[in-house]
Amino acid sequence: MTPKELMISRYEAFVKKEWVYLAKTSVSQTVAELEQAPVLEWLKLDVLHVTHDTVEFKAYYKEHDTLHVLHEKSTFIQDNGIWKYKDGELYNTKIERNASCPCGSGKKYKKCCIKKS
Repeated sequence: MTPKELMISRYEAFVKKEWVYLAKTSVSQTVAELEQAPVLEWLKLDVLHVTHDTVEFKAYYKEHDTLHVLHEKSTFIQDNGIWKYKDGELYNTKIERNASCPCGSGKKYKKCCIKKS
């Protein structure tokens, strides 16, 4: 499994709340720690850039009826020949108003799920 494949499988595990798999594929995350994560509804994953041991992605999610984006550059290391998630660098990113809405409606974000101030 490549770092990109691992990152995608870990995203799918977050969607399904498969905490044991996530801990097993991480260098330091524990099941207890992962179970304390906020309840999120994961909507969409975009892989942006891949290198030998990093994957940059945007994962869109809904929390308390508000859409958010997690933009991270994840680093992976090999442990006995098996790739594992090491850590990630978070970016301060927002969903652009003219981007397609991550909810899947086909509308622009500004015409769909954006919260009016």
